[in-house]
Amino acid sequence: MSSSDISLPAPVVLVGVDFGLPHFDADLEELGLLAQTAGLQPVARLTCKRRAPDAALFVGSGKADEIRTLAQMHGAVEVLFDQSLSPAQQRNLERHLELPVNDRTLLILEIFAQRARSHDGKLQVELARLQYLSTRLVRRWSHLERQRGGIGTRGGPGETQIELDRRMIGDAIRRTKERLGKVRRQRGTQRRQRERRETFNISLVGYTNAGKSTLFNALVKARAYAADQLFATLDTTTRQLYLGDAAGYGRKVSLSDTVGFIRDLPHMLVDAFQATLQEAVDADLLLHVVDASNPSFPEQIAEVQRVLSEIGAARVPQMLVFNKLDAMPEAQRPLVLRDAYDLDGQPVSRVFVSARTGDGLGALREALAAQAMHIAPQADMPLGHTAELGEVLS
Repeated sequence: MSSSDISLPAPVVLVGVDFGLPHFDADLEELGLLAQTAGLQPVARLTCKRRAPDAALFVGSGKADEIRTLAQMHGAVEVLFDQSLSPAQQRNLERHLELPVNDRTLLILEIFAQRARSHDGKLQVELARLQYLSTRLVRRWSHLERQRGGIGTRGGPGETQIELDRRMIGDAIRRTKERLGKVRRQRGTQRRQRERRETFNISLVGYTNAGKSTLFNALVKARAYAADQLFATLDTTTRQLYLGDAAGYGRKVSLSDTVGFIRDLPHMLVDAFQATLQEAVDADLLLHVVDASNPSFPEQIAEVQRVLSEIGAARVPQMLVFNKLDAMPEAQRPLVLRDAYDLDGQPVSRVFVSARTGDGLGALREALAAQAMHIAPQADMPLGHTAELGEVLS
């Protein structure tokens, strides 16, 4: 294969605006990871401070000129904003920069579209995409500028075609919602069957790239796709989980891996993925997986809690799993594998594990078995006892 046959990632400029909010990512690290996950290559980054967005260009004309110069200097073919843009701001920026401009919302939608594999996952992504595009009809279809209204019509160029396209998208949204309704009913039937079998249902939740799928594979010995990237998997996978002594009490345990959460997850995606996220709402226990090696884990925990509250899962019992123990600096590693963590003012059971190396999985299995049997877990266990406990319970 010649070098000309290899398609290189498209170079993009990343832009972030600090409005004084506590979660602002000054290094645009997460936006860069999102861009790379979508197959793009960040070549330059620019941040600025504003009290409020500029109504026309979001960043103001002076900063827009700076972005255009930066894009030309690095040969960028697109500009990505870390915040959501209004349709008018997006359109004005494209005219000013003479480059395609997209925001964080569309970037996440593109990644979801690339990663969805199941029938219902594809339906959910399609619904979110249609809802997003419905607000940007005037910008997304270049043929609209060529349409002219008849004599005496109001609204100027493209009015008739815009109305037609809006009606077509509205019909597509309605059809997709009807198909998703069938999926929800099927999932409801499956959940009721599990309830009749007295199954204890556990759902993995957490910030994207916290290692949920790796932990899922380690616990149930499955082969779900897992990678060190954002949104490596989108579709819910459920497997039976063996917990040793818990089986002696006649309780079957199921474990479900769900889509990861992220800061500023578009509301349309939360709505569209209601069928998938329903697994979390109906669970007996949420296994909240946290990347313990990430310095921003408190903010990520808060974001997961916000989304759980939004989908109606705030009251489901939780257990925190601080994953990636092996990636933590030696000085910050805990002396015991299991303790309690203050979550929204309440102490919640926490277990430290490394899904990659297996450290702590024995302690986690014991804690899960105790939950399934409704008994209190044993006292905290030092790190050195991990392997022995894992051998007993696996």
